[in-house]
Amino acid sequence: MLTYDMSNRGRLARYDYLYRCVKEDILRGRLGSGERLPSKRALARHLQVSVVTVENAYAQLEAEGYLHSEERRGYFVSTVEIRTPAPGVAKAEEKEEQQWLLDFRGGGSGTQGFPFSVWAKLMRRVLTQEGTRLLRPVPHSGVPRLREAIARHLYQFRGITAAPEQIVVGAGTEYLYNLLVQLLGRERVYGVEDPGYSKAARIYRLNGAETVPVTVDAQGTPPEEVERARVQVLHISPNHQFPTGAVTPIARRQYLLHWAEKGKGRYMIEDDYDSEFRFTGRPIPALKSIDDGGRVIYMNTFSRSLAPSLRISYMVLPTGLLEEYRNKLGFYSCTVPAIEQDTLASFLEEGYFDAHISRMRVYYRSRRDEVLESVRKSPLAGRCRILGEEAGLHFLLELDTAKGDGELEQLAERKGIRLSFLTQYQLQPGAAPEHTLVVNYPGIDTRNLPQALERLAELL
Repeated sequence: MLTYDMSNRGRLARYDYLYRCVKEDILRGRLGSGERLPSKRALARHLQVSVVTVENAYAQLEAEGYLHSEERRGYFVSTVEIRTPAPGVAKAEEKEEQQWLLDFRGGGSGTQGFPFSVWAKLMRRVLTQEGTRLLRPVPHSGVPRLREAIARHLYQFRGITAAPEQIVVGAGTEYLYNLLVQLLGRERVYGVEDPGYSKAARIYRLNGAETVPVTVDAQGTPPEEVERARVQVLHISPNHQFPTGAVTPIARRQYLLHWAEKGKGRYMIEDDYDSEFRFTGRPIPALKSIDDGGRVIYMNTFSRSLAPSLRISYMVLPTGLLEEYRNKLGFYSCTVPAIEQDTLASFLEEGYFDAHISRMRVYYRSRRDEVLESVRKSPLAGRCRILGEEAGLHFLLELDTAKGDGELEQLAERKGIRLSFLTQYQLQPGAAPEHTLVVNYPGIDTRNLPQALERLAELL
């Protein structure tokens, strides 16, 4: 007898929910071709619903060809193609849905401590005050009020002097990367950090641009590597490189600026993705703050500091690119709704963002210290070295082992542990050292950490 929990239907009508359940069983092969279904009355009694509910569900399934009826015999499953996902896809989805004892790969940043009550209050006020203005088209670069608020924030906290007209708001940095390729040109060669944030390289390639890996050392991007690669656009994270955590010193920054100024059409894209979270000393000044030649395109996002699903990012264009941007890309519609932009503008203007960042620094520092303390007290302590814990929402764990990264990853998965290795972020073999874990600590369940670290130590 078919059994479905009718209380799980949510807002769906009973017949609609029953129709969907039977249809899914047919498509998944759980109900085979030619199989006879229970009579309408029998199924209605079994599910404790009316006969009309079953009748309507069967009628819809018959109309769409999933069932056929035979007089005096009842309803039978028709022959349809069974829907089975590709093996690789099923495996990937299964891994994503798995509940891990320890997950070093999951980010988890941005959702803890989100100021729901403040955000809701500001959004209600925006709706009341702005009314129908929120329904009108938004300027392609974003709501002027938000761009003004971002400009003030950049000047006060990152030392960047930028006019609101230089700021472009978009739904995530991936969207802005696409805009940049269209603005700067697909014919240019784009240098990307190796190891580094792989999405940038993939997006540039998908847009038809040539990308060249530029090896990263303990101080970020080496000048000689940039010269060797013969790139025209260099994508870097000088304030806290992902995933190595390297910080580029001032001498190297100055060299890179001179490199950009020497060549026609050279630019640097500065990804300042988690500059708010530095726990030792003052925040590192942005490369854009010392750019006198107008060769740095600055990028940042609120996804890291507020919530991943907010999808509000922005870039600051040099004044020399503004006219070209308007001519080439000014026809685009803004991808962030007005209500969210106005709410964020209020959040920035009234000091809520600064207060939120202050709270989250304390929270994340405490979480980081808790994870570090667990590592130091675990059996893993004598078999690892902690690196780059002073800033950002991840640090590195260098393991003392002869096992390869791939072997360790598979062994750990069997123990319920998902590892993230530095080598998984490299674009070419040998760009990153083996046996080095990238630990994204905000998403770690610290209750399971001692047990998981003990299992990991056993694997080594």
